[in-house]
Amino acid sequence: MTVFDSVVRNRGFSAAQVELGLSQPTISNHITALEERLGVRLCQRGRRGFLLTEKGRMVHQIGLALMDSLDQHSTHLAELKGNLVGRLKLAVVDATTTDEAFKLPQAIKQFTEAAPAVRIDLAISEPQDIQQGVLDGTYHIGFGSFDNVSNGLHITDLYCEHHALYCSDTHPLFSAPADALGDDAISQHAWVHRGYWNQQRQKTQHSSDRDLFVQEIEAQLILILSGAYIGLLPLHLAADWEGRGRLRRLPNSSRDYSCDMQIVTRSGAAPKVNTLFIQILRQMYQEDYIAK
Repeated sequence: MTVFDSVVRNRGFSAAQVELGLSQPTISNHITALEERLGVRLCQRGRRGFLLTEKGRMVHQIGLALMDSLDQHSTHLAELKGNLVGRLKLAVVDATTTDEAFKLPQAIKQFTEAAPAVRIDLAISEPQDIQQGVLDGTYHIGFGSFDNVSNGLHITDLYCEHHALYCSDTHPLFSAPADALGDDAISQHAWVHRGYWNQQRQKTQHSSDRDLFVQEIEAQLILILSGAYIGLLPLHLAADWEGRGRLRRLPNSSRDYSCDMQIVTRSGAAPKVNTLFIQILRQMYQEDYIAK
């Protein structure tokens, strides 16, 4: 099942070789053995490339659930002996590395010192996918700003992230005087929005048929830098580009936006590994609040 999962995620045998450290014939033997054991064809492979069958998709989903269950039970069994072992699967939204208020790197360092036998998996994903991943066990803890939180999840606020409206140095608004940048002037230009923002949040922003919607902040930044669009960016991400003269923060505070950066976890009791990591992270923010 582990080999099959790697092949599916890497979309073929060749790409899975590097991750698994196995030859293609060995991988093929594993898949063939699994097919014979289950009595179903899992995938098509050949000159036309790798393609999952419908039953293969079902087997993969069942396999993920089985591996997650085994992982959780192994962690609980280790906890009975007082050991912190297993895996901690984290997921975070993109464009956080420039945010000094985001203390995940410091928390990881402190956690690895307290629980060196725990393996950390870290993924970058979109808010909706992080929520779904926490629900189905793909991730243990998610970080981001979450709208329309699903049932079965618990949200903890960490800090507030501030966004402002920007244009690039090749955009017509870059050299416009501040008193000419009213709502009417700004509404004449195309925007690039984040598609995962809920309808209530999007209603506070300008929207037209010329606008684009993207799922990553980095993609939004690239489109703003193109000079064809304006849009809201986190202040910490835009700061360096603004300092180099590539971006201008448009002086229209009514368009600015702030959101809570949050932790999302599954509701109910959690393994000690997960609990320890959250305790470390929350303690960091409490100490930072006291210091201020």
